[in-house]
This record gives sequence, C-alpha cells and structure tokens, in this order.
Amino acid sequence: MRADRLVAALLLMQSRGRITATELAEELEVSVATARRDLEALSAAGIPVYPQPGRGGGWSLLGGARTDLSGLTAPEAQALFLLVGPAAAIAPEVKSALRKLVRALPQTFRAEAEAAASAVVIDPARWGEHGRRRPELVDILQNATVRRLKVRLSYTGRGKGRTERLVDPWGLVDKDDIWYLVAGTDDGQRTFRVDRIIAADVTDLPAGRPAGFDLSQAWGRVVDEVEQHRSQLSATVLIQARFVPVLRDQFGRHCDVVATLDDGRARVRVAAPTPLMIAQYLAGWGALVEVVDSPPVRAELARLGAELVKLHGPPETGGQGVH
Repeated sequence: MRADRLVAALLLMQSRGRITATELAEELEVSVATARRDLEALSAAGIPVYPQPGRGGGWSLLGGARTDLSGLTAPEAQALFLLVGPAAAIAPEVKSALRKLVRALPQTFRAEAEAAASAVVIDPARWGEHGRRRPELVDILQNATVRRLKVRLSYTGRGKGRTERLVDPWGLVDKDDIWYLVAGTDDGQRTFRVDRIIAADVTDLPAGRPAGFDLSQAWGRVVDEVEQHRSQLSATVLIQARFVPVLRDQFGRHCDVVATLDDGRARVRVAAPTPLMIAQYLAGWGALVEVVDSPPVRAELARLGAELVKLHGPPETGGQGVH
C-alpha cells in the first residue's frame, strides 16, 4: 500500500538524514522506479523532501537529519496527513504510524494534522458501479473539512431537481473512485454523492462537528442502511464458474457463490431492491444465466425478452412472400 510506504520513506530520511532511491527500494522491497515515484510524491505534496544530485547524493529532508517532525510547517504537516490518512481506515499499521507522527508534531500543528488524517475514508467495496475520475470538487471539500468551514452546495439528487444546502462537511469517502461527502445539515447527518454536486462554495462560517465524531463509524452506518435496502430481494442463478467475477462486478457485494457444481457451473445468489433491477442486470447474459428460483425475477426476464423480440426481431411479412 502506497500510504504506508510514504510514511516509511519519511521516517527513514529522518533517521538517516539522506537516502537514495535504491536504498529505499531495498528497504521497502519495491522497484527503484516505485521508490523514486514515492519520493517525488512526498516532494510534490509540499513535504520538504529534496533530491541532491551528484555522487553521494540522494533524497533528504530540508535542514538535514532530524529525529522528529518539528521542522514541518502547518501546511506541510497537513499535506503529509492528507496523503496517508485515508489508508488508516483499511490498514492498522498506517493508523499506528499516524499516531506516532502526530505525537512528533509541534503541539500547534497537531489539531490540523489530525483533522487532515481523518478527513477521508477509503471503502474499496463496490456497489455494482465502476470507479470514475476523481471529481474536481473533492479537493475543495477536503480543504473545507480540514479547516472546519461551512460549505454551500448546489446539488442534484436522484430523481430530484436542483437544491441549495448549507452544510457542515464532516468527511469524504472514496468508494472505488466514487466519492461521497458526509455532512451535517439542519435535518441531521446526510450523505451527498460528489459527482452530483454542481457547485461548492466554501464560506467563512465555522462548521460544527459532533463531539467524538468518527468518519469510519459514520460511514459504516451509512453502508449498513444502504445494504439493507439493496438486499431486499434475492435470486439464485446458475452460471459458468469462470464468469462469476464478471457477475460480481455487476452486483458488487450482493453476489455470493452458494456452491460449485460438477458440470463447471456455480450456484450464485444475487440481490437488489426489486425483481426488475435483478432482471435488468441479468438480461444481457442471455442463456448464459439461468434463474432457478424467484418467479418475480423470471417473469421480469420474460417480459424484457418479449419486449426485445418485439422491438428487434425480424419483421412480420404478410401474404405469401416476396414476388
């Protein structure tokens, strides 16, 4: 994981004063090219890491060897924690490293560094959608979250018109490159898909945040609610085992292999909120997928098939043919 490599690279430079890309690659058991990219990423993020060309050169922290992080400015500390903070949600060793780094910071910088480290959570599990490009608004919202400032959102919800909201940004979640903003509103905690945010204007108003708020736990509750809704109906299908990864790509975590059969097929349980949604996912598979239970899903598939035949089937001819 790249985040813990960045922390390790910084700590190695602190302890040794200077390190080459080759030495870092050996320490981290990665390629020299990967080690060099990590060092360049630290430098590009605003951390005072600089290359020293020539014989005996390498990479070092500005000011030479240090045993703590007291040389970092507030923006530099923030940049570091924004880089590595998201990985703490899925890697305990990164969380441990971040705690040590926070203790090494000057007291005046600790609050901002902790806010940056907890501003983003990574959730790698899909909800049946492929990732997409990182929205440009993510950086704006992340900055507002760290600085604890209210944001005025122009938002288009699913099936709804454009609305205006003044929100307290509490954190961002990257779910397979689909981004969500968890925020406080007049109606309580709400979750907004960032790609549906038309505009986000950061105000000068201080944002509130519940005492002891934990973004990972808050997101966990959001996921539980969504999963409960998405798994209201299930169906069992038979499919060649080699196609299961593709099917799982469609249904996300709502795709469980029940059994593997002797004929090379797998018995798989899939779920979605409605029979139509399951049928829509399965219709493109044609005869490669057989629904063995759930009459409502089978009925929707039959209806969709009839519609396709009517729309795309060969035209009916009248009379005795063409003369």
